[in-house]
Amino acid sequence: MNNKPTIAVIGAGLGGAAAGALLQKAGYPTKVYEQAPAFARLGAGIHLGPNVMKVMRRIGIEEKLNAMGSHPDYWFSRNGMTGEYQSRIPLGEFARENYGAAYITVHRGDLHELMVSTLDQDNLYFDKRLVDVDDSGNKVVMTFADGSTEEADLVIGADGVNSRLREKLLGPEAPIYSGWVAHRAIISAEKLKAYDLDFEACVKWWSEDRHMMVYFVTGDEKEYYYVTGVPEPDWNHGTSFVDSSREEMRKAFEGYHPTVQALIDCTETVTKWPLLERNPLPLWHENRLVLLGDACHPMKPHMAQGAAMAIEDAAMLVRCLEEVGAENYQQAFELYRTNRFERASRVQQVSHDNTWLREDEDPAWVFAYDPFEVPLKQPTSQGSPA
Repeated sequence: MNNKPTIAVIGAGLGGAAAGALLQKAGYPTKVYEQAPAFARLGAGIHLGPNVMKVMRRIGIEEKLNAMGSHPDYWFSRNGMTGEYQSRIPLGEFARENYGAAYITVHRGDLHELMVSTLDQDNLYFDKRLVDVDDSGNKVVMTFADGSTEEADLVIGADGVNSRLREKLLGPEAPIYSGWVAHRAIISAEKLKAYDLDFEACVKWWSEDRHMMVYFVTGDEKEYYYVTGVPEPDWNHGTSFVDSSREEMRKAFEGYHPTVQALIDCTETVTKWPLLERNPLPLWHENRLVLLGDACHPMKPHMAQGAAMAIEDAAMLVRCLEEVGAENYQQAFELYRTNRFERASRVQQVSHDNTWLREDEDPAWVFAYDPFEVPLKQPTSQGSPA
C-alpha cells in the first residue's frame, strides 16, 4: 500500500514537468494540472547546463537530450561593435569532465515535449486553470475555471510569474517590469550560408546597454536562434508579447557587427517580450502549499538559468520530501527553502546585473552544482536566511 501523500502540481511547464516526473518516479501519487488546452511546441531556444542535465539524468532523458541538442565547445562573448572576444568559456568535453554532464542548447518546445512525455499521461490534465485553493482542512481543495474541484494532500505551485498559488499565499501583486525587453527569433541556418561570416554555436554580442545571445537549437544546426536584451522604458501593451520587426531590430542594433546585421537581415518573424522580475519573496511555502521556479523567483534570462532554477527547485523539493519523510511536509518545505533561497537569489541578482560570462570567469558555482548531491544545510531555529 502506498502511504505517500497525494500531490498536485499546478503548471506543466519545465519546472512543473520536472517536479511531476521526479515525484512519480519516487512513488508519490501525483497529478499535474496545466491551464493550456493542449501541449504545443512553444518558445524558442534554451540552454541546459550541466547542472540541469544532471536532473535530466535522474528523470531518464539525458541521452535523448544529448542526441537532439547542439553541443557548443565554448560560450563566446564578443564586443558587439568590433567583434573582439571578451571571454571564451570552455564547454564541450571540458564541461563533461569538470562539471559532470554536457552543456547543450535546444529548442525549448522539443525539451518540453520530451519532459511532458515522461509524466504519467493518465494523471496529466490540460485546460485546468486554477482559480482558487482552500488549504483550511486535512486536504487542499483546488477549484478550476471549468468549475471542477480536486483534492490533494500537498500542492506545488509551478504556475509561473503570474502564479495563482503565490497570490493565495502573499496576496495580489503585479510582477515588476525590469525596463528591458527580449526580442526572439529563429532563423533558418540555410539562409546564413549566403554570408562569408562565422556563425558560432553559442555567442553573446555585447555593448554598453544591450546584447544579443545567439545559438543553435537543434543538433543538426538547421535552426539558429537569437534573444536580445534591450532597454525599453515602458511596457504598456497589456499582453505577454507583441510582434516586432526587422526595422525595429536594425534600429536597436545600429552599428553592431556585420554578423549581427546578417542575422537581422535573415529574420522573417521576431517577437518582443517584457522581462519581468520580483524581489526575493519572504515566503515560499505555507501549510500544505509550496512554490517553485518563476512562481517565487522570476528573473531576467541573462544567465540562461531561469528554467534551470525551476528544475533545480523541483529536484531539491523532492529530495527534501524524501529526506525527512513527506508526512513531515512543513519541515521538508523549510529544508527545501533553506537549500534553495541563497542560490536562487544569487542567480536572480547576477541575471539582473547582466554580467554573466561577459568577461572570463569560472562558472563552476553554477554548472558543477548537483541538487541531489550538494550537502544539505539545516534550517536555523528562526527559519532560513532571508
